[in-house]
Amino acid sequence: MSIYTHVPHPHTIERLEHRDKPVKTADIVNEKATTKFNAWLAVKITDGVGTMWCAYLFAIVAFIGLPPALKPGGEGIIAWIAQTFLQLVLLSIIIVGQNIAAASSDKRSENTYKDAEAILSEAIEIQKHLQAQDEQLITALKDALAKLAAT
Repeated sequence: MSIYTHVPHPHTIERLEHRDKPVKTADIVNEKATTKFNAWLAVKITDGVGTMWCAYLFAIVAFIGLPPALKPGGEGIIAWIAQTFLQLVLLSIIIVGQNIAAASSDKRSENTYKDAEAILSEAIEIQKHLQAQDEQLITALKDALAKLAAT
């Protein structure tokens, strides 16, 4: 005889049935072939442009354009810095930073997922422990009290 019936949360039941891995940035792609190709191409381009080597290459390209910018009638040093150097070089550096941030975010997400899995497992064990107490210890105490009351 149990004095409590555990009713698990629907999400708990779903998690126990499916046991999926945490979703990562790379996992979010539509199943259509064109979308997969576009996502693949975008990731390849981002991986190429989002390197410090690409930033160095862009800096060299920007410096090649510096002499014409400084000539009379050229765009000038301020315009060259703002329109050429910063846009070319910072683009790659920002992507590198965002790639690092995304990787650390994925790692935190995975750790949070593992923590939630562990907590779910512990909660299930607590429910089993409480159920065992209900069935054995509390029933034994009830029976012992009934014997004492009968005497």
